[in-house]
Amino acid sequence: MHDYPPTYSSPRDVDLRRQARKPLFGLGRVVATPGALNILTTAQCHPVQLLQRHQHGDWCDPGELCTADKAANDHALLTGGRLLSVYRVDGIRLYVMTEAVNDGSERRDSTCILLPSEY
Repeated sequence: MHDYPPTYSSPRDVDLRRQARKPLFGLGRVVATPGALNILTTAQCHPVQLLQRHQHGDWCDPGELCTADKAANDHALLTGGRLLSVYRVDGIRLYVMTEAVNDGSERRDSTCILLPSEY
């Protein structure tokens, strides 16, 4: 079983977990759109590579997210909000989105890999 909380008490707790190179949050059910799967297959890029980066708080490739968007993700770790990462695979942007914490289950139910046009 994983030991990450649904939300963190402070930014320091998030930083300590990052320094320990541990996943920051659960992904829930992982799905991908047909367009994203086609890009990943063509590029011979296993989706786990993107999911691990996302789960460890490496939110993007250089220049893909602004500072405010990265800060919004870090804040979402404290509040349980939605998380968005942006990566390039063979020059094509892919989103990795993890839903907000479900109030009933107190966990994140799903993560989706998709093209921006499929959002």
